[in-house]
Amino acid sequence: MVERTKYILDEADMPTRWYNVIPDLPEPPPPPLHPGTREPVGPDDLAPLFPQALIAQEVTTDRYVDIPEEVQDVYRLWRPSPLFRARRLEKALGTPARIYYKYEGVSPVGSHKPNTAVPQAFYNAAEGVTRLTTETGAGQWGSALAFACATFGLECEVWQVRASYDQKPYRKLMMETFGATVHPSPSELTESGRAILAADPASPGSLGIAISEAVEQAAQAENTRYALGSVLNHVLLHQTIIGEEALKQFELAGETPDVLVGCTGGGSNFGGLAFPFLREKLAGRMDPVIRAVEPAACPSLTRGKYAYDFGDTAGLTPLLKMHTLGHDFIPDPIHAGGLRYHGMSPLISHIYELGLIDAIAVGQQDCFAAGVRFARTEGIIPAPEPTHALAACIQEALRCKETGEEKVILTALCGHAHLDLPAYGAYLAGDMVDNALPDSVLEKSLAGLP
Repeated sequence: MVERTKYILDEADMPTRWYNVIPDLPEPPPPPLHPGTREPVGPDDLAPLFPQALIAQEVTTDRYVDIPEEVQDVYRLWRPSPLFRARRLEKALGTPARIYYKYEGVSPVGSHKPNTAVPQAFYNAAEGVTRLTTETGAGQWGSALAFACATFGLECEVWQVRASYDQKPYRKLMMETFGATVHPSPSELTESGRAILAADPASPGSLGIAISEAVEQAAQAENTRYALGSVLNHVLLHQTIIGEEALKQFELAGETPDVLVGCTGGGSNFGGLAFPFLREKLAGRMDPVIRAVEPAACPSLTRGKYAYDFGDTAGLTPLLKMHTLGHDFIPDPIHAGGLRYHGMSPLISHIYELGLIDAIAVGQQDCFAAGVRFARTEGIIPAPEPTHALAACIQEALRCKETGEEKVILTALCGHAHLDLPAYGAYLAGDMVDNALPDSVLEKSLAGLP
């Protein structure tokens, strides 16, 4: 029987620094702007939402940031995470390619999200904050922040996108088990939510709407701050522990990736794996193709516009230069709820504009076909989000089968689907559809750019 190969690092080999890619880029990314003055935002503008330590990380020009000992102690509950070679999948595909996946589903909540939730909760608690608000799509980020808040003694209040709130009830139960309060978004609890419901009482919600609600609540309470699960620089910084570990594990394997593939919604999982490899590429030590894969229903990189836009629907956040579908855009309620965001990380958008990465979009039926194929060979049922990367990974491996190329492919398996099985049920029952995204819909949403 063909067995998958597992590369494990010792606890002592866990990275003790996060990596900041900005100093190594040919040019820095454009700054966020104040929505009123259109001037670059300063620390005082962000202080109502974030603790000073995270604001400093958001704007740092240091190449590396030390991981606090208290955060490392929590990381050791599941890190270093394993790197697998997918030999059984390779055999099933009949490909000469060698496929590796970095598996983040071993965390307490089953995804990569605690990599940033833990430090965010730590820094807030250290500065005397007692309550955090946030949004969540599929519920992985909300679950991670609930876990982190329980670890550091903080209250946690979560606005979950209505479509995912209805699709994924066990995510809500996980958040509540860790002590969080969970609301469907849009809700009647905020001005932002009430405005959306007045216009569309049956709104499925979006991450942009949920962000507006969480930000509104955080800004109104002195002891409360807001936590974001993706998009911003400090979030992607924390996730680079994934790529730093993977580099060490590739040394154990004696390999160098030719192609690196990751799913992208806001960008944290993709950036976390890709940025350390991009550092090596920019230094001339390797030359992988780095590919972002997004849902065809929410294609910010491949069909969005690179422009300044709000990070939320109500326009409460600073203006971010990013690939965006427009802050009013509400994607179809696909099962990959964590990828239903109208914009892309400004840092990843900038790197895409520099031509350092490429991007493709995939429909959810192809994604779930890849997820089932992976589950039946590798024994792990992937979350809906990383099925996008797996679909692209399988496409690449089948191209290698046609050409005879022995490429080394690395992908990010950012979580498992133990709480997402109804999505697989819909696929297996033949009830899953790919809805077209007409140009007219995008033109309407992009017309509202500030």
